[in-house]
Amino acid sequence: MAISSKRKYFEGIGSRKRAKARVRVYEGSETSVVNGIPFDEYFGDKPLVMRQAKRPLVACGVVDKVFFSAHVSGGGISGQGDAIRLGLANALVRYDEAFRPVLSKEDLLTRDPREVERKKYFLKKARKRPQYSKR
Repeated sequence: MAISSKRKYFEGIGSRKRAKARVRVYEGSETSVVNGIPFDEYFGDKPLVMRQAKRPLVACGVVDKVFFSAHVSGGGISGQGDAIRLGLANALVRYDEAFRPVLSKEDLLTRDPREVERKKYFLKKARKRPQYSKR
């Protein structure tokens, strides 16, 4: 499902944890694509991630007017969904600046700053300690 490179698009970049997404928004009503796979198939049985990723389109009310193509790398499914959400919101602002207040009110233009805490020596994970034995 390659999208013609001649079409006009609006690009936005998003990230979450270790996932990075480059999202391009096109006018029309074709199927949205993630890494060359239809959006619904890419996220499979994760309806919450799919709903979260499409939130900017729903908030702006342009679900049937535009579609997107996303290239995602790194992270897991949840992080990739959130990276797509931020990239899509940024691309929609470039598409129409009037969407900025709507997306800001929904808190869709802010990157989630949380990252995984590093593992410390002697511990099993970042904070999990070995079991204490008195004798």
